[in-house]
Amino acid sequence: MRHGIVILPQDLWPEARRKWMLAEELGFDHAWTYDHLSWRSLADEPWGATIPTLTAAATVTSTIKLGTFVASPNFRHPVPFAKDLATLDDVAAGRVLLGVGSGGTGFDAFVLGQTELSPRQRHERFTEFVESLDTLLRFETDGAISFDGQWFTAVNARMVGAPAQSPRVPFVLAANGPKGLALVAKHAQGWVTTGPDGVHGDEWWSAVAGLAGRLDDAAEAVGRHPGSIDRYLALDMNGVFSLSSVAAFEDQSARAAELGFTDVISHWPRPDGIYAGSEDVLLEAMRR
Repeated sequence: MRHGIVILPQDLWPEARRKWMLAEELGFDHAWTYDHLSWRSLADEPWGATIPTLTAAATVTSTIKLGTFVASPNFRHPVPFAKDLATLDDVAAGRVLLGVGSGGTGFDAFVLGQTELSPRQRHERFTEFVESLDTLLRFETDGAISFDGQWFTAVNARMVGAPAQSPRVPFVLAANGPKGLALVAKHAQGWVTTGPDGVHGDEWWSAVAGLAGRLDDAAEAVGRHPGSIDRYLALDMNGVFSLSSVAAFEDQSARAAELGFTDVISHWPRPDGIYAGSEDVLLEAMRR
């Protein structure tokens, strides 16, 4: 089992720097930050930008993988985002993981004056976003890239050179529905799920097991071995904060392993509100 940690982009850099460096020191395999313009109950609190945060983190670490949790097309166009990612991965010497989702219906969906999209439209946009990024991030020459889709257009776009990872930054796609899982099977090196919304406890774990089984089916439908897809489970969505105690962390990690997950992701404890907890628990859990 590999372990990841989400460090929300809320601290000024001296404190954020300490956390990113400590995450590597503690042996986390990957560290992530939310890719939002702001987020839910924290919308009125300080909130930094994703790519500068990860770039700064890349300069003070050397081995831990760094990821977006998760990027979406709500406020991004694939061309500038691909250039940001390729540059970040160059700075990080090939340690970036690209978490991508379809885009929620909260703050990011409307802050730029967007109209509300149907679930079908959001999936169609998600597919086009992923496929465009796949093309852009694989590009190794000095030539131009053009595409004219329903949601995104590029005319003679240029990239930054050969990718730092081959064939490109690994995609970790967030999906729960059948169309999203099919997209994972087609394009992703990894799948991440938060499980179903509004469900907790054993019901949540049962639903997560069902999602994992449906990913198996989606992979087999395209002739792909299900074991070729890394599986990331966000632990803190089941009603019990995974770092509320060492026992909770160990129990949830073990349950995820039983369901075939290769990776689990927790959140760095906050002093209050959502993900409230003690950093001492995090330290003890990772040092045992």
